[in-house]
Amino acid sequence: MTPQEPLPDPVPLHGQDYKRCPYPLYERLRDEGPVHRVRFPSGVAAWLITGYQAAHEALNDSRLGKNHALGNDTWRARASIMPEPQHSQLQVHLLHQDPPKHTAMRKLVLDAFAPRRVEELRPRFQKLADTLVDAMPSDVGTGTGAGAGPDVDVDVDVDVDVDVDVDVDVDVDVVSCFAARFPFQVLAEVIGLPAELADRFDRDWGKVVQPVGPTDPGRPRYEARLRGLQTYIAEVVTHKRQHPQDDLLGRLVTARDTGELGQEELDSMIFQLLVAGQEPVTNQITTALMALVRHPGHLERLRAEPELLPQAVEELLRYDGAFELTTWRFFAEDTELHGTRIPAGDSVIVSLCAANRDPERFDDPDALDFDRSPNPHLSFGHGIHFCPGAALARAELQVALGTLISRLPGLRLAVPDEEIEWIPAVLARGVNQLPVAYDRRD
Repeated sequence: MTPQEPLPDPVPLHGQDYKRCPYPLYERLRDEGPVHRVRFPSGVAAWLITGYQAAHEALNDSRLGKNHALGNDTWRARASIMPEPQHSQLQVHLLHQDPPKHTAMRKLVLDAFAPRRVEELRPRFQKLADTLVDAMPSDVGTGTGAGAGPDVDVDVDVDVDVDVDVDVDVDVDVVSCFAARFPFQVLAEVIGLPAELADRFDRDWGKVVQPVGPTDPGRPRYEARLRGLQTYIAEVVTHKRQHPQDDLLGRLVTARDTGELGQEELDSMIFQLLVAGQEPVTNQITTALMALVRHPGHLERLRAEPELLPQAVEELLRYDGAFELTTWRFFAEDTELHGTRIPAGDSVIVSLCAANRDPERFDDPDALDFDRSPNPHLSFGHGIHFCPGAALARAELQVALGTLISRLPGLRLAVPDEEIEWIPAVLARGVNQLPVAYDRRD
């Protein structure tokens, strides 16, 4: 799409080219105004908010509700939302609640993710990360990656001590070896998921955050994931009720038994913890690694100056966030927004990634700058729906990136950049596979 061509109305937000790099499109949308009609793969139309100031205002606008009951029939007919009965049983969590219910439910989870508790657990997070890296091959050869020798996909169980010496390049999928495992192991520690249940969690269930429309050929598999996850959640509840402990899952079950939560609210909150509590961190590790391997000088600087990690993580979150777009919001009545009339019940989406690259708020926004300060990015949202697990996510990213960078010298892509496939999820950014090579495992 050249700058001279008029943008279609609505603007399509899908396709591999778009998912690979949406920022040129976001730049053009920002230049043309803060509100745009867009269309998603399912066919649902929405109103996209771009620009930092407009995004900040929308995230704090009390007129915009999150409850799906506010959506109109036009939105509901094509929205990639869960089928019934799962929608009613699993979608009444924090992300889809408004005050006062949202306020009461949020209080139940805040202590578990408090910054002080997260810092107390950081040594445990480091041990988990080191164990995963210990299970990766110790020597991946001295070639240039893919093409220097036969490709070998390495996916080893973390309970096995692996020490492999080879004389050809080995393409290690850092997602299956590390990025998909570390956030879930951390989450299990933080919320009190028993080891025997954690071992049985199927990562494929996490793909329910990549919903497909009712007519999509992948819909049956999507619904099967939902049923499998719902059965697993029921087993978690039964186990925590039979083995009560003072952890987050135990407190949520108690809240259900004392009447503070309904059964659907309990199941939905556990659903949100298991999926939203780890899949976005997996995606953020991959977007950060992609940014670093594309900027090898920055990667080497972090290896030489590990004290830069906290501010580097903030910049990596701004530069390419895993939460590309927010979830749906709705006006209860027809509303004027920045000069555009938004019909009641139409979906309103905020582009966090577009806001984070706004030159009105950030100098040289397309540059990766570890010295950027201040850095008021919106990657965790803002307002009452600001991510309650932000402190945990920051700690996970610091530990994960610091461990991979320090222990895998020469970390680089093992395939050409253009061969990396970005996940097709509507709201998220990340890659499902990331083949890398490195000189050795320290």
